Amino acid sequence: MTKRLLWNEDGGDWPNRDHSRFVSAAGFQWHVQLMGAGPVVLLAHGLGASTHSWRRLAPMLARRFTVIGMDLPGHGFTDLPAARRMSMSGMAEALGDLLRELDADPAHAVGHSAGASLLVRMCLDERIAPKTLVSLNGALLPFGGVGQMFSPLAKLLFGAPFIPKLFARMGEDRRAIVNMLRSTGSAADDEGVELYARLFGNAGHVEGVLAMMANWDLRALQRDLPQLKTPLVMVTGGKDHTVPAEEAFRIRELARGSRVVCLRHLGHLAHEEAPRDVADLIIKLLDDPSAL
Repeated sequence: MTKRLLWNEDGGDWPNRDHSRFVSAAGFQWHVQLMGAGPVVLLAHGLGASTHSWRRLAPMLARRFTVIGMDLPGHGFTDLPAARRMSMSGMAEALGDLLRELDADPAHAVGHSAGASLLVRMCLDERIAPKTLVSLNGALLPFGGVGQMFSPLAKLLFGAPFIPKLFARMGEDRRAIVNMLRSTGSAADDEGVELYARLFGNAGHVEGVLAMMANWDLRALQRDLPQLKTPLVMVTGGKDHTVPAEEAFRIRELARGSRVVCLRHLGHLAHEEAPRDVADLIIKLLDDPSAL
């Protein structure tokens, strides 16, 4: 069995640990962070990340909102469920089950990269009905950027039991982690590098990442985007090397009524690079989506 991250061993200094809890829903255990008071804001991190990605932004939002973040299935300290749960629709269903277990009805939702596509799917499937959906460098289209990684190759890699351990050994190389993060167009601080290294140095986390990649379907999402009724605001980083900013304008043609806001000085991990700037922007958008 692939060893997964252990909370008592690997999570002793996890960001915002005091707000962490473990919740059973959809047949497996989730790592959830809950903080603040007020209308509920649901946060969904991107492929390969975890709650640590919101470590600075979430407490800022929590001054105004109840913030719910979680490690997505197979990521971080959340269990890896059966393969059907790792598809976009399966993950949307599972996250909906988690929200019911928490008795939470999100007023707003914010997703980064692949997390944005998951939240769009949840809106389309009527599992959540937020007033506003904010996509941070969202990976919503099957061509270019992150979309190219969700391929038959991922299915092949996921089926080879030695691959997660091989990738985890590579993840132990700090220089490799630094280069990976720089390739997104973002600058990571020392804490971010250490946390990503801890994640990608664990074979269980890598297995979850590969499982998500192998089961993701962005073509179906692209087909259904014209049906999206939730107000969508796409925040793009002008220096994003992972999901080109141009994709947001393509999505705007598909999702009627959606808007694009560009942060020209930031990359794919904008919310980690400049959490105060992004938090201020999100709060303005949630207060009044037409304000900017």
